Amino acid sequence: MSNRDGLRISWRAVRLTTKGEVGARWRAVRDILIYGVCGGLLIAALKLTEYRFLVVEHSVEIYGGLIAALFAGLGIWLGLTLTRKKPEVIVREIEVPAGGPFVVDQARASKLGITPRELEILGLIAAGLSNREIAGRLFVSENTVKTHSSRVFEKLGAKRRTQAVQLGKDARLIP
Repeated sequence: MSNRDGLRISWRAVRLTTKGEVGARWRAVRDILIYGVCGGLLIAALKLTEYRFLVVEHSVEIYGGLIAALFAGLGIWLGLTLTRKKPEVIVREIEVPAGGPFVVDQARASKLGITPRELEILGLIAAGLSNREIAGRLFVSENTVKTHSSRVFEKLGAKRRTQAVQLGKDARLIP
């Protein structure tokens, strides 16, 4: 390979130049890092000296300021504690009818069009049973349980089992 002046340049020289440039960059980075660390150590030493001079020269003022800050904090805490208003407790007695046995609101059930079997399945859903467990307890297929539960959901306007249970309790259909 030759350039305009007719000099021959070999590929080895180009490779050595590239490796040399990488080495020079590494040395530059190393030198900058060493310079930065030395500068940081020098600044830390100067700050330590300044701190020691400050503490020795003004120790009485520093201790007085610390004690003043301590008493100010204690005074603020004590003032807030002593002037805090105590919550007023109001006790009211409310008569609650004695809890008798649960009775299904048949008028509401007939108004919604819920059958006794659907009420029974809603009660078992409220007890926390799965569709398979309900089917085993009632001796019906799992698809029958799914059909009855979907009809109950539709009649109550519920999208989930928990919502159906809550709506059934609010309507006094299940305990």
